[in-house]
Amino acid sequence: MVGLSPSQRFLVIGSILAGCGVAAGAFGAHALKEILDAPMLQVFETATRYVMYHAFGLCIVSWAIDHYPGQDLEKSGWLFLLGILLFSGSLYVVSLGGIRWMGAVTPIGGLAFMAGWILLAWGVWRKTLPSATSRNRGDA
Repeated sequence: MVGLSPSQRFLVIGSILAGCGVAAGAFGAHALKEILDAPMLQVFETATRYVMYHAFGLCIVSWAIDHYPGQDLEKSGWLFLLGILLFSGSLYVVSLGGIRWMGAVTPIGGLAFMAGWILLAWGVWRKTLPSATSRNRGDA
């Protein structure tokens, strides 16, 4: 990943995670169907669904970094990645490892997801606001 721009980095990470999400979904649907009980299979599927959502979110961050420069949108991408690790990771541990106390970590990952989406929206919206300089000149 050395030598990649932030937008390239998030597109690569998002693409890899999307591929992993597809693999996890197939694994859950085929291999785990006979191993896990229905509630734990649902936990596994929730983890996989959120990997996919936020893999696509990382691709959106990649696009936004290029289209809204100077808005520090990289923070959104790192929060999405942290959310995947904490939210989906903890749910995978709960479902596959049976370590139920790891479910206490899941909401922290959810907060990281929410913060990432809020920062992404704020960075894009802030870029569309007229600057103080243009308001003072009457350009707005």
